[in-house]
Order: sequence, then C-alpha cells, then structure tokens
Amino acid sequence: MTGADATHQHLGPEAVADRLRDTPLFGGLDDEQLQRLVAMGEICDLEPGAFLIREGDEADALYVVLDGELDVTKRSDRSDIPLARVGPGSLQGEIAALEGGRRLASVHAVTPAEVLRIPVAAVRELLSAGPDVALAVIRTAVARLRSIELTLREREKLAGLGTLAAGLAHELNNPAAAAMRAIGSLREAVGTAEHLPRPAPPPRPPETAPPASGLERSDRIEEVMRLGVEAEAASALVAAGWTAASLSEQPRDVLPWLAADASVHVLLGELAMAIGRISEIVGAVKGYAYLDQAPVQRIDVRTGLEQTLVILRHRLRDGVEVRRELDDDLPEIEAYGSELNQVWTNLVDNAIDAMEGRGVLTLRASPDRTGEGVVVEICDTGPGVPDDIRQRLFEPFYTTKPPGKGTGLGLHITHNVISRHGGRIDVESSAEGTCFRITLPRKPPGEDAP
Repeated sequence: MTGADATHQHLGPEAVADRLRDTPLFGGLDDEQLQRLVAMGEICDLEPGAFLIREGDEADALYVVLDGELDVTKRSDRSDIPLARVGPGSLQGEIAALEGGRRLASVHAVTPAEVLRIPVAAVRELLSAGPDVALAVIRTAVARLRSIELTLREREKLAGLGTLAAGLAHELNNPAAAAMRAIGSLREAVGTAEHLPRPAPPPRPPETAPPASGLERSDRIEEVMRLGVEAEAASALVAAGWTAASLSEQPRDVLPWLAADASVHVLLGELAMAIGRISEIVGAVKGYAYLDQAPVQRIDVRTGLEQTLVILRHRLRDGVEVRRELDDDLPEIEAYGSELNQVWTNLVDNAIDAMEGRGVLTLRASPDRTGEGVVVEICDTGPGVPDDIRQRLFEPFYTTKPPGKGTGLGLHITHNVISRHGGRIDVESSAEGTCFRITLPRKPPGEDAP
C-alpha cells in the first residue's frame, strides 16, 4: 500500500470500533470482539491517487474504509474498467484474503481516505467468532463477486466486439485496398487501349498451358520482355496466355494494344477477386452473429467453425497451421448459434495464445454416440496445462495471464454456454498440447424445434 501519511491524526480505538459497529459486516460483534479486531488491525491514511490494493498482488489482508472515497478498477488490455466507487463502511480485498490468492482488482483513493487494515490472521480469528459473522462475510464476498462478474461479462461482450472489429478492419482493408488499386490501374489501362489502333479482328492468345511454377512464369515474362515489352505489360500478357513465340507471329504495332487488353482483363480479375473476398467476409460476419434470425436455429457447427476462422484470420497468418477434420455426415443441431460462435472464438483465441502464434490448430467435428448430437474438438500444440491449473480453468476470474491480459471469464462463459445447451466440455492436456472437447446434444433442454 502506498501513500500513507504518518502525520495524520488517526481515529481512536473507540471511534474505530463505533465505525465498525455501524457496518452490516461487523455489527454482530460484541464490544470485546470489536476491540480485539481493532487491536489486531492497523489504521492507514491514503492521499488522493494512492493505491490501497494493486491487481495481481498477493493478498495478505482485507480493508475496511473508515473515511473517504475509493475507486475499484480492473485492468483489461490497456484500459481500466471501473467496477465501483466505495465509501465508509465498505469492505475491500476480502475475496482474495479469504481465498489466500492474488488480488482480483485494484483500489485507489479518490479523496483523502482512512482505512483499517486487518491481517489475514485476524480474519481467521474473526470467522471463528461465530456463524453470524462468517455468514456476513460470505454474503459480502458473494455480492462483490456477482457485481464484478456482471460488469466483466459486459466487458467481455465489448471485448468480443473489439476483437471482431479488429479482425474485420484488418481483413477488409486488404481487399478494399486491392480493389482501389485495381480500379486506378484499370482506368489507366482502358485509357491507353482507347488511343491505340485496334486490330480487326482482335487476335486471341493461343491455347497455352499456364505456367506450372513461379519460375516458369518468370522465364516466360523475361522472354516476352525481349520483344521490347515493359515488365508490367509482359506479366499481363503471360497471364492472358501469350508466349514470346505466339507474340512474334503478330504485327509489331499490335503488341501495345494486346498488352493493354491483357492488362484490362487481369485487373478485372483482381477486382472481382477483391470484391468476392469482401462479400465472403461480410457473409461470414452475418452468419457468425446470426443477424436477423431467431435465437435458436438449426445449425451446422462446421459453418460456425469456418466463420470463426474467417473472423480470426488476421491472427492465424503468421505461423499457425490450421487442420480441419470435419465429418461430411455431421448432423445439424438446434442451438443458440451466436453463443456457440463465441465459444469457438474463445477457444481458438486461447489456442493461438497458448502456442504464442506458432503451431498447429486442429478443428474436429463428428457425430456423437447417439448420431444426433455432435462432438467438436479444438486442439493446439502449445506447452499444455498443468493438472493444478486444469482443475480451475472454468472458475470465474481465474486466469494464468498477467494482470490486464485477461478477465478470467472467457472459459467460464464458455462453460456456461455449453451447459445451457445441455452439453459438456472436457479438457485433455499434455506436454504436446491441449484439446478441448465439446459435446452438444440435438437441441438445448426444454427447447421446442424452431
């Protein structure tokens, strides 16, 4: 804790006990217990901006705010998510102190503040004071967890939208830029062709097999350039099927028009490819989010997996090899399609993180034992998950990532979505990698057919 001011006049023990007596948590303690708690605690002062608790630190105490206001925040990527503003009588840091783990959030002073620091040993003694005190602490901890989870669930949705938006911006930028380049070059090529003599009838390129390799293509371009054709025009002529031999049979004054005509066709092909790529991405996003559709749909999980890969393609380019093992006879199931796609996104994103961007990502989908449901496996070749961590993967707020890199809710939400569908999720892990196996029934429990 930082920002303590030793010159500040602290409240006396009786005044502190009176403050504690007015709180719901400590109101059930008798005078002797209150005095004992005050004696075991330490009163500290905070200046505005000073931290009482820092996220990720080991928990060795809980705190009671005696005076002033403090803000509770949680780090996510580069921003701090405000969770609450607390005042006199509020309890801070009790969750990590009771668990003996690390701090889930940070707390800093907004105004000059006075707090009572209660060590973990005093907390244990407090809980042994009686069931009423223990229940009061539990109620406070549960209420705090619920509040944090609700806030972070909303943040997870926004983070998911941010991931989606980042992927879309990256994916759409490339074909859009290619289309704009093609349009500019096409305008020049058409303008050039319009001012050149057009042979009648225009000769067509011979039926020539396309180059079998990049090396053969380069050789053909060099041969065409020896006829006095510029490199870019030679590349277009080769793409259109012309060779140096076939061009040598044409009149010399026809070559510029043939080059311009070939360039137009090449650019039209590039433009069609870029626009087709944009349409593919937009279609994938619409399907991914199940826009304008009922919550429960009859779906093919293979489509959702493919759409997820489109959304996350910008993360797969550097060094991740994707292997698909998707059965052709996979049955359709009834499901909350957009929620399942969020599951695939969470698991694929985690797999990429586990492999640090390099490795093999395997997606499998097959019918379950009944033949009506499906089994989906998402596997990576990362370092694996130790047994002690694997047992806690689906706990809310549990994360192995450093503070600010994860809320600890991704796998918890994934587990809840699968449970809502009446399915199950299992984890197998070794030094060779980790595999998440999701089993989904034909339809969610209690749902009629769409």
